[in-house]
Formats: sequence, C-alpha cells, structure tokens
Amino acid sequence: MFGEKAVELIKELDRCPTSLPPYNTDLVSEVNNEMRHLIESNQDDARSEEENRSLSGESLLPTIKCRHSAVIRNIRCLLAYHYNRLRVLRTMRWQFGGVLPSDIKQNLSHLEVEWLTKYSNSLAQYMRSVGEEGINLATNLKPPKSLYIEVRCLVNYGKFELNNGIVLLLKKNSRHFLPRSECEELIRQGVLEHLVS
Repeated sequence: MFGEKAVELIKELDRCPTSLPPYNTDLVSEVNNEMRHLIESNQDDARSEEENRSLSGESLLPTIKCRHSAVIRNIRCLLAYHYNRLRVLRTMRWQFGGVLPSDIKQNLSHLEVEWLTKYSNSLAQYMRSVGEEGINLATNLKPPKSLYIEVRCLVNYGKFELNNGIVLLLKKNSRHFLPRSECEELIRQGVLEHLVS
C-alpha cells in the first residue's frame, strides 16, 4: 500500500519525541524510491491517457490522482520527519552547547551534522556581534524568577565589591542575598553556592 513506509518514519519519531533515534537512511531511501516509481507511473499513464483519450471510454485519471496524492503524502511525511529531527537537534544544541555527546552525534546523518555546524557558527557569530564583549545567550535559558538570590560561600574568598560600591566579606559558610547578575560568575567558579528554598 502506498505511504506505509513514510508513516513508519513518523511512528519512529513518535516513539521518542525528545531524543533522536538513529537516522533511518534505508527507510528514507525506500520512500524516495516509492515516490520516484509513482511519479514515473503517473507520467507513463498521462502519456497513454493523451494518446488513447479518443479510442476508449476508460480514463486513467482517477489512478493518476490517487498516485499523486500518495506522492504528496510521502513528501509531507518526509518533511515532517526531517523537520522534527532538526527541531530536536536545535533544542539539544541549546541544552548541551556547541559540542553534542558522541552517542547523540552517532545518530545524525552527515547533512544533520553539517546543519548543526552551520547553526552553531551562525549562533556564535551573532552572540559575538552583540555589545562590546558579546553575549552568551545559552547561560540563562529561562528568565530568572527574581533579581536577587540567596548564596552561601563555599571558601574563604575575601572582599567582594558589588557594582553599587558595597564591599562584602565572603567567608566560608556565610550567607548573602546578592544580585544574580553579580554573583553568577562566582557560582560558576565554585566560590558561591546558590541556595534554593
């Protein structure tokens, strides 16, 4: 039956909506071959329909329309398969950064790897172009709930000056309520720990 292999591609994506199964090259090429065969059959029938229109009362037009609908459906399934794979891949790029884990990279086709490289390069170029020093859009994927956060000092850091001129003494196990933007770097360095209540 027409379109069964294309539907199998969609079912494959439905089984794992947030991860990437290995790219199914065999099934994609089978769908392409099926479409090629349907198009060739339609072209042959269209030629014979033109030649035999006046000779017989039978028309091949319903068969041609049925095959054409199957081709359109296969195209839509292939587009949905590739679009959803790229959508998941784009989400993973934001989660993992520019370098994907090797087990995920193994599941990609060479064209998907090429797309990911171009996407990462475009994103990096844009981030460098914003402001004087650039901006890292991947640091805060969700907006902060508050501008101030409670932190605990993990080491004896010493004096720390805030943007407003206030100087704090960061001693081990001391707690502070600081602006998120000013202490994020110290959290990344392991000097401070964000306390979630």
